[in-house]
Amino acid sequence: MANREEVIAKTKAQLDSLNQELAELETKVDEAKGDARARYREEMDKLSEQAKAIQTKFDELKSAGEDQWEKLVGEVDKLTDAFKHSYNYFKSQL
Repeated sequence: MANREEVIAKTKAQLDSLNQELAELETKVDEAKGDARARYREEMDKLSEQAKAIQTKFDELKSAGEDQWEKLVGEVDKLTDAFKHSYNYFKSQL
């Protein structure tokens, strides 16, 4: 496995990218009209919750001891993959 600093830097870059993508989607949601806007807002709220969960797990990862490190890396990866899937599906619906 890559060293700790590399994993943290890579994960931080992924989080920054995810947050930027969310901001771009937010703009599209704000431009939607009527019922579509309400439905999109609900989906954005779900994506935001997923992003918060990733950030929380990432914060745990940064301060984790060696005994928890591997487990947390896997959890962050799993959450990130789930977010990307949800994001791509939602984006395809716009």
